[in-house]
Amino acid sequence: MRLLGSEAACGTSGGAASSFGDSDDVRLVNTGSTNRLVSVTDSSGNVVATMTLIAGEVTFIRKKREEKIFAAHAEVRGVGVVTP
Repeated sequence: MRLLGSEAACGTSGGAASSFGDSDDVRLVNTGSTNRLVSVTDSSGNVVATMTLIAGEVTFIRKKREEKIFAAHAEVRGVGVVTP
């Protein structure tokens, strides 16, 4: 895995969503002690997918470059990555 930037807190609304540098793959970690909803939006800001990220969990999301991610709380942090 190659990092494409620095890990940052996810935005907490569709308007604050991030494409994580237009990356296809994003590593997410929930640093908090509460399960958090993560949402993916399309280029028009419509939510196209959601998932719950369990407290302490690390996961990877593959998305389209123009799609963006936001979470229910800034405890969810993300960084764009390239996976083999």
